[in-house]
Amino acid sequence: MRKLYAVLPLLGLPLLALLLFGPAPTARAADNGNWSVYPASSQLGARPYFYLSAEPGATLTDRVTVTNKSAAPLTFRLYAADAYNTARDGGFAVRAPNEKQRGVGAWARPERDRVTVPARGSVTVPYTVTVPETAEPGDHPGALVALDERISPSTGSVAVGIRQAVGARVYLRVNGPTVPALSVEDVRLTHDQSLVPGAGESNAVIAYTLYNRGNVTLNPRVALKAEGLFGRDLLSRKLTGIPSELLPRQKIRLTERWAGAPRLEWGEVRLTASARDVRESAGVTFFALPWLVAVVLVVAVAGAGVWARVRHGRARVPRGA
Repeated sequence: MRKLYAVLPLLGLPLLALLLFGPAPTARAADNGNWSVYPASSQLGARPYFYLSAEPGATLTDRVTVTNKSAAPLTFRLYAADAYNTARDGGFAVRAPNEKQRGVGAWARPERDRVTVPARGSVTVPYTVTVPETAEPGDHPGALVALDERISPSTGSVAVGIRQAVGARVYLRVNGPTVPALSVEDVRLTHDQSLVPGAGESNAVIAYTLYNRGNVTLNPRVALKAEGLFGRDLLSRKLTGIPSELLPRQKIRLTERWAGAPRLEWGEVRLTASARDVRESAGVTFFALPWLVAVVLVVAVAGAGVWARVRHGRARVPRGA
């Protein structure tokens, strides 16, 4: 987990967003260059993140370390937060301190909610996780976040301020039945063609939703296949840009560009998502037709209809009338 940025209007309105992005877990501390947050070293050595397992009703204790890399003391607000996938790209993010917390953010409590770290120094703070008796089995991801509450002015033309924070991820699993479930929903294809047949590029954008309906974190893979009339293969590829972690009960909207899509075709696009013990697919039919050809066909059909009505009307007129 790398950086978090919280954007606030300079007029002092409530916190708008606190995002925490990062790739899949790697063996290094969460760091933004000025300070870092990571699990305190144990007898087993350094840990990149907190990996916890507990029964419903159990209480766990651990320690988090905040290191100040700057030349001046820094004061942070220390709090726990629930994690979610961002709508933009499915990245790992956490709830702001003023948002409703339902999992780790509600169950974890640092011994101190504010901490001052001396220049070039570190402070280690114990914290407790109290898992409710009614906690649902499965994964409850979150983070322990060190938020610098000072507001730094932005460099853009919009009058906003920026708050920075760094958080160490917490992967908590409540013991019990695990149910992996994944679905592909709302598949749509938008075709972008030039008005004149054969001129310019022919591209399409395929949009779809990945939904983790289960109670465990999944590492999804998605394959795209397009077939034309009579089952002709038009496209087959494994998609990139899929989030490495799709958290429980999270939905993300993704798009895939199809360069060189057929200009004149009738077929189907199908997306197949797979993860641990699950495999689901969904598709949509499409009809590609150049705009000019479509207009000509519409005009021709309309003209044929008018001609047929006129002819039918003449046929009903009695002879000699």
